Order: sequence, then structure tokens, then C-alpha cells
Amino acid sequence: MAFDPTTLRRDDYGFFGPDSPSWKVWTAPTAVIGFQRAVVLEHFDPFLTAAVADSQGIYTDPRSRLDHTFAYFLLVAIADGRTAIQAAEHLMQVHAPMTGIEPISGQRYSANSPETQLWIHITGWHSVLKAYEVFGPGPLSPEEEARYWQECAIAAELQTCKPEEVPRSREEVRAYFAKVRPRLCTSERAEAGMHHLLWTSPRHGAGISYALGSRLLSLASVATLPKWMRRLGRFDRPGIVDLAVRPAAKIIVWGTKAFNSFGLIVAAPYIAPMAGQILEQHLKGEPPTRPETVTPSEARQLYGGHGRRAVIEAS
Repeated sequence: MAFDPTTLRRDDYGFFGPDSPSWKVWTAPTAVIGFQRAVVLEHFDPFLTAAVADSQGIYTDPRSRLDHTFAYFLLVAIADGRTAIQAAEHLMQVHAPMTGIEPISGQRYSANSPETQLWIHITGWHSVLKAYEVFGPGPLSPEEEARYWQECAIAAELQTCKPEEVPRSREEVRAYFAKVRPRLCTSERAEAGMHHLLWTSPRHGAGISYALGSRLLSLASVATLPKWMRRLGRFDRPGIVDLAVRPAAKIIVWGTKAFNSFGLIVAAPYIAPMAGQILEQHLKGEPPTRPETVTPSEARQLYGGHGRRAVIEAS
């Protein structure tokens, strides 16, 4: 996959705009910590685990798995409407052939099913906010948080999620996690996926630099997960490690923010080069042709399907 950074914000400010909490949270240095957290805990859903394991993508190229998924979420949060819609259409096409039988239940899975897409979406938006709260500036104001979850629901319109099932507040997010918890489980394939993303081996196509980067990130991302998840996934550790990691991670995050270097950090090949390109373009702050926001339905009508060349395409 390839991304042309010059297309990030041609037409408008996308769905949320510069004053939105989504722009604030998704472009913070903590976002990469939160996103590693998200792609790890996604494996507790057996249907998503089956889709990921059968595709084998995280084993042959774990860096691209993290990078491309992170880039999609970033484009929806901060890109213009055309870019976000075309990225979503591309993602649906990639997921379309990912179907099969989930071996634990014997039921059919589909990567594009509304339930799977909602799990991916909520874990992503929740994890990035969680990392922002733990290692960044702290909780959003009540008004900003209410708006953040409303924006999360708007972003879900680009996927197959059922609108009535998308949480729109912290309380509804908690209720969602409580609702899905009985179906969450682990398995050999789930543990293999989670451990591979947390502690990637350089022997599996990632290289030494990315393998080291994933392990450093895992020190922070694991610290944000509840104990029951850590025990279930067999990556728990003593609480003293969390106590040591939190202040160190906060200092690093403060440093990257102070020197405005997050785009350069993420662009480094050992983390997420495509996401880094997106963030570097974002930091330039070049205004779009129309300094206004659009809705997903408006953007889909203007650019969906018949829009000009998609900004994310198979290379």
C-alpha cells in the first residue's frame, strides 16, 4: 500500500476540524502507544482472531499490519472528506475476501461484519484516548469527551457498523465492553498474534529496528490494560513494572511534544512510516481549499466510488 501525503487535506477539514478533540487525541505522541494496545486486544474477539490468523499478515509483515491500520484511523480522524471516504472504500475491498470458519465456535466469520467492525472501531478509539489520558495531558474536559465520543460515532459511519449499536459516551462504551466480554476469549492463535505484536521477532520479516520498537512500545501499552486481559492473554507482569514505566513514558511523550517531533518519530521506518507521512503533512498545517467540515454522507456522495484516484492504493 502507498500514501500520497499531498492529498491529505485538499478539499476541506474532513469530518471534525482543527478545534476537535479527535484532532487533539489522534495526533498526540501517545496515539502510537494506544494503537499498539488496540491491535493487541482486538485478538480477544475470536472472529477477528480467525480473520487475522488466516490472512497471516501480521506474521509476514507485522509493521505494515500496524502501520496501515493506524494510517486508516488517522485519515478518518484528520484527513479531508475525499481522502477518508476513499480510504474506507479501499479498506472494505481489502477485507471483503477475508471470510471463513472460526474454529472455536464453528461459525462463519467475515472481516467486514458489523460486529467485527464495531469491535475494531471502539477498541481503536478507546485505546488511543486511554493512552492520551495515562501518558499525555490527562483526561479531556467533560465537554471535549462528550464531543470525542460523538465524533467516534461519526467515524463509525465509514464502516459497516450498525448506527444504533455505536456507543456515544464513556458510559455507553463501558456498557459495550460489558456486553461483549462474555464472548471474548483467548486461544493459541490469539496468544500468538498478541505476543507477536508486543514482542515482534526480527526473524519474522520486521527487522531488528521494528522488533526493538515494538518491545519498547509494549512497556507502555501493556500498562494501560486491565489485569484480567493481561492474565487472559498471558502477557501479565508485576505491577512494579507499570509503576516504573508510567513516569518514564510521560517524560518521553512530553519531550516529543515539546520539540514537535512526533511526526519524525512515527515516520521512522521501525514504527509506522505511512502514519508518519500523514502526521508530518498534518503538522505543516496547510489549509484546504474550503476551510469547513463535511459529513460522511456528503463526502460519500461527492467522492464515493466515482471519486478520482484513491489516495491509498495497492502498490
